[in-house]
Amino acid sequence: MRSPTQFIIKPVGGRRYDNIKKYGDVEFVTSTSQEDHTVSNRYGEVIATPIGYEGEIEVGDHLLVHHNVFKIYYDMKGREKSGPCHFRNDIFMVEPDQFFLYKRGDKWKTHSHYCFVRPLSNEKCTIFNMNIENNNHLPLMGELVYSNSELEDRGISEGDIVGFQPHCEYEFRVEGEILYRMFSRNICTKI
Repeated sequence: MRSPTQFIIKPVGGRRYDNIKKYGDVEFVTSTSQEDHTVSNRYGEVIATPIGYEGEIEVGDHLLVHHNVFKIYYDMKGREKSGPCHFRNDIFMVEPDQFFLYKRGDKWKTHSHYCFVRPLSNEKCTIFNMNIENNNHLPLMGELVYSNSELEDRGISEGDIVGFQPHCEYEFRVEGEILYRMFSRNICTKI
């Protein structure tokens, strides 16, 4: 089975939600709400690529997807429903703009015009001798962790400290680390 335009995926770990954390030998449920986007599973495994697709993503790669891909909703009458990406059972179909990174082996790579920035810790930062009270991270600045060809062509590489536009920080947890997903156009300075 293949789609003309969509990637067919299944949730990594076979779960729609990532709401169970293990501490020692005990498992804790961190949220019981199906509407809580912070605990929706964001990792999918590629089952099939679109028909005629000639990009780098292959069957078996993992995708970092939008938080709504695997979520369950309640309609206006309170009935439980799957979102529009759900096909059947644990099979989902995603458009290319619904995922942001893909992983082959142990290396993540950006997809399309997305990039990921690590926020700079306020306590450890010496840039401009800034230390902003009551804020864990410096606003509008970070380290580029996952770049793309558009930024590379402009001379901005992974590891560079960059400034970005306000209100473009879309928070993800990648490999246990908080990163901001944004578009290339949101990067406005190389510091």
